[in-house]
Order: sequence, then structure tokens, then C-alpha cells
Amino acid sequence: MRILMLGNSFTFFNDMPDMLAELTGAEVVAHTRGGARLSEQLNPNTRMGAATQAALREEKWDYVVLQEMSNGPITSPASFFSSVTRLCEQIRANGAVPVLYATWAYQRGGAKLRAFGMDYDQMYQQLHQAYAQAAQDTGALMADVGTRFYQLADQQKLYAQDSYHPSEAGSRLAAQVLAQTIQRGTEDV
Repeated sequence: MRILMLGNSFTFFNDMPDMLAELTGAEVVAHTRGGARLSEQLNPNTRMGAATQAALREEKWDYVVLQEMSNGPITSPASFFSSVTRLCEQIRANGAVPVLYATWAYQRGGAKLRAFGMDYDQMYQQLHQAYAQAAQDTGALMADVGTRFYQLADQQKLYAQDSYHPSEAGSRLAAQVLAQTIQRGTEDV
């Protein structure tokens, strides 16, 4: 099995693609850059976009994981939905299954959340709704990492010191949810 991951630091922190490879036995390739948005993956004029477009045209994938910039589904919904739709079309043309890596709200009480101007529950709900809508609109699988964070963040140390990136435990949880989603997708095929 081959998995292509398109995202940013929420994907590459703590070598999460390696964790996913261990859990699935798959070859996992990541096209990531800190702060990247999915729209960049569509832009052949950027280094990452050119690599992603070539990978979707020239290589065979089983699953392609899509992760938008942390607050992008809330702050730039039109770009988010458009990018997901276009990437899902390309992924299906490749013969692969798209998987939305639905991320989490910034840590409750953290400086990043305060600066964003939203409370924890609002950010979680808006991210969840955006990813769920995108999954429904495109038929993509949804790896609901954000909900698992929401359920477990008060019991486990899932955030790094900066209060928004994942800790090692947070990355492991993300990899587990992605692996479970992919496993369910494999069973449906």
C-alpha cells in the first residue's frame, strides 16, 4: 500500500508519517511545508505544488491524505472547499482514495487560541463542521482526529509547548485515527 500525505507541520511534527507507516505497513510519502495550505498543492508554480502534481499524475497511490492549514477551514472556507474538491478529483483520477485529516482546535486556555479570538468549543465545532461538510460533498473518507483530541485533551498531553502543534502523543493519536480510517476504507473496497 502507498499513502501520499499532503499537509503542513500538523502532518510532519514528530515524524507522524513514519508512525502511520508503522501502523499500516504502507510506504508513506509526505509533501509538507510549515504553514502550507492545500491550495499550494494545486499550484504547479511552487516547489511543493509541482512535486504533488507530478506525483498525482505519474505515481500510483492507494490513499492520499489531505490536511489544511490549522485554521484554514474557518478563516478561508472558500479556498478550503475548492482545494479539497479539486484535489479529490485528481486523487480519484489517480485511482486513489482521498482521506481528509480533520485537525483539532488549539489548546484550551492557550495563547494561540486566545490570539485566534475563539473559544475551544467554537473552534472545535467549526473545524469539525467544515471537514464533515467537505467529506460529505466529495465522498472522501474523514479521519476525525479533531474529535479524538476534543475527547481526550483533558486526560492526555496531546499538545506541544506552543499550545497548538501536537505533542508526540498527539501525533501518535493522529496516526492511529488515520490508520483506523484507512483500514475501514480498505475493508469497504
